[in-house]
Amino acid sequence: MKIALMDSGIGLLAAAAAVRKLRPDADLVLSSDPGSMPWGPRTPEGVAECALAVARVAAAHRPDALIVACNTASVHALPALRDELEPGIPVIGTVPAIKPAASGGGPVAIWATPATTGSPYQRGLISTFAQGVQVTEVPCPGLADAVENADGTGIDRAVAAAAALTPPGVSAVVLGCTHYELVADRISAAVRQPGRPAPVLYGSAEAVAAQALRRTGAVPAPSAGPSGTLTVLLGGHVAELPVAALAYPQGLLLGAVSPAL
Repeated sequence: MKIALMDSGIGLLAAAAAVRKLRPDADLVLSSDPGSMPWGPRTPEGVAECALAVARVAAAHRPDALIVACNTASVHALPALRDELEPGIPVIGTVPAIKPAASGGGPVAIWATPATTGSPYQRGLISTFAQGVQVTEVPCPGLADAVENADGTGIDRAVAAAAALTPPGVSAVVLGCTHYELVADRISAAVRQPGRPAPVLYGSAEAVAAQALRRTGAVPAPSAGPSGTLTVLLGGHVAELPVAALAYPQGLLLGAVSPAL
């Protein structure tokens, strides 16, 4: 079984690591184009163009499924990706985990990029899945870029700024950008309030990994034989995992995998 993942940068690591944990024997193809970042400020048409280019490179490796491990690409490019690749390659998008986060009754904070915060897409998800729940949308300028570059000082600064905008007493924080899942521990520490239960963080990596297996007809098998291979594609070319990826546990997990020959 071969699963491909695409993103502008290393935000795909969380979902890739989740697939690896569910199926250690799966061959993984990670396709990104850091040179085209950031995608958020681009027009919807520009995002779709970038996403299609990255997806086509991944599709050339004939995966059994493609995970769009990027919220921005899922918002603006998912229909175009599915029109081009399905039914031959199932395409799984990434949706912020607003529904499970709101199921506890709230209050909920949604951390997302400035481009996504307040967008009709996010407001639609809130209206559909969080009716009657107090929701605060929290823009996180600079956080995805700092994570992409493993800039510890930048990450701490951006997380602190977003935490200051997060109301005390929230029961859940939705990580509305795949990059944020790589620094979930720092976000958890920043939003913790003395004397209050720690907010639960909701990412999307595990859900999209499980959905990819369902779409391929596979089942989770954490002990399934030897580890599969890893193919890293940067800007369409075979490469090593970016050095910044190895700053995160998910990147270290994937870095231990034998590269495809």
